[in-house]
Amino acid sequence: MYSIGDLSRRTGVKVPTIRYYEQMGLISAPDRTEGNQRRYEKAELDQLAFIRHARDLGFPIEAIRELLTLSRHPEEPCGTADQIAREQLADVRDKIAKLRKLEDELTRIVSHCEGHIVGDCYVIRALSDHGLCEHEH
Repeated sequence: MYSIGDLSRRTGVKVPTIRYYEQMGLISAPDRTEGNQRRYEKAELDQLAFIRHARDLGFPIEAIRELLTLSRHPEEPCGTADQIAREQLADVRDKIAKLRKLEDELTRIVSHCEGHIVGDCYVIRALSDHGLCEHEH
C-alpha cells in the first residue's frame, strides 16, 4: 500500500494532480485508513505511471481515459489505440509546424531591429502592428 505522498514521489505526479485524476475517474478512489489517509495499491501506481507518461507525450485526458479502458481488455485488437496515437502524432506535427512559423517570424522581427532606443525598436512596432508580420500566426 502506498500513501499519496509515496505515489507522488514514485511517479513524479504532484499530490493535487493525483487528487484531480481521482476526481476525473482516471484512477480509482483509494481505500482509506481509520485516520482517513488514502492508501493506494500497486494497480493505482501503475495507472498513474501510465497517465504521467501519456501526459508527457501530450495526450489529452479523454484520450488517456480511452487508452486506460482499452488496456483493461488485453485480448482485444489494438486498432483503436493505434488510431488514438496517430491522432496525437498528427496534433504534435501540427504544433511543430506552427512553432516553426512562429520561430521564422520572431527571427525576422529580431533581425530588423536596428534601433538603439525603444522609440525606434522594430520589435515594439511589429508587436503593435500585426500588418508588419509576414505570415498569419
